Amino acid sequence: MKHDDTPTAARRRPLRTCTLAAATAALVLTHALASGPASASASEARGTRGVATVTYDLGERAYRLPGTGDPVELAASVHYPKDLGTTPRPLVVLLHGWHETCADPAAAAARSAAERAGDWDAYAAAGQKLFSWPCAPGTPPIPNDRGYDYLGEELAGRGFVVVSLSANGINASAVFNDENASVRADLINRHLALWQQLTTSGRGALVGAFRDAVTGEPRRVDFRHRVDLHRVATLGHSRGGAGVTWQAADRNRAQWPEGVEVRAVMALAPAYNVMTEDVSAYEITKTPVAVVRGTCDGQVGGEALAFAAEATARSSAVFRQLEMPGANHNYFNTQWSPRSGQVAAWDDATHDAAHPGRCTDPGGSPYVPQLTEAAQRRAGAASLVAFLRCHLADDGSR
Repeated sequence: MKHDDTPTAARRRPLRTCTLAAATAALVLTHALASGPASASASEARGTRGVATVTYDLGERAYRLPGTGDPVELAASVHYPKDLGTTPRPLVVLLHGWHETCADPAAAAARSAAERAGDWDAYAAAGQKLFSWPCAPGTPPIPNDRGYDYLGEELAGRGFVVVSLSANGINASAVFNDENASVRADLINRHLALWQQLTTSGRGALVGAFRDAVTGEPRRVDFRHRVDLHRVATLGHSRGGAGVTWQAADRNRAQWPEGVEVRAVMALAPAYNVMTEDVSAYEITKTPVAVVRGTCDGQVGGEALAFAAEATARSSAVFRQLEMPGANHNYFNTQWSPRSGQVAAWDDATHDAAHPGRCTDPGGSPYVPQLTEAAQRRAGAASLVAFLRCHLADDGSR
């Protein structure tokens, strides 16, 4: 496992004891256990930890993006401790990245065939079906936000309330580069405003909006005064990583809803458009940031680490870089991973016959044993838990 504190790390210590060794130990232990059997199934963990899951959906066209008018949903899945207790819980907001939006197997097959044939008009036509919003009647959306249920269960079992946002409308939109990161940040702030109203007054659009994640039946959950919006963390994967970085940037803090304080940011395999994006727009000098990238990531290069380091170069808070051997890009999201059977799920690592069971990235990093889907998620969860326990868990939410 590679680790890199920036040269200024010695003067970037958090208020509480929180060292890189804590995250390192968690990652190394998880990596060592990666090929072994899990000690408990996800369902067993949910049962023993008392975790519940609800969803909310305020509409596929809840609002329109400025400039383009593209429709965007306000929808999310929520993992939380069944016993919310009386002490407000820290809030973790998750944001997925750029991926297909519609589960259309015929369109996916047509796109693959067009690619093999070099028919780029047919390829574009099929891609338009896979990246539409809302999806065509009878075609279900890909629940990209549910790809982090394993993180939600893990964190809720430790006392956090975890909200994973759906951003399919943004993925299907004609918004790119800095503007794309900006609208993702705006989506985060819109959801935070909903939670601010709900938890402080018990009012707002989320009242009566929660539904059981399995049955879809209405579920009443009293989050009033149960969520601590002064202890918020954001985690973004892929383009979501650019979104959470933008949202936490110094110049954008004024856009946070009143009463919200983002205390930690994690960018998981963040997809910054480093050739076109303005790094100064992402500058963070007050908030702890961690960035994680796998050595077999076929979609995000090592420049993502350098971009994040530059964005936090003048920070007085902690900045961490973690490089995970054998991890690719897609396995962090279960919906994007082959074992899900979902449309457009694939292994993006680079392989060749001379290195069976091993992987690299397009940049030519050394071949290493590839982590399984489950092992990669365990390692990712370990790094996230270690980071959040350092920066958010001021009370018993450990």
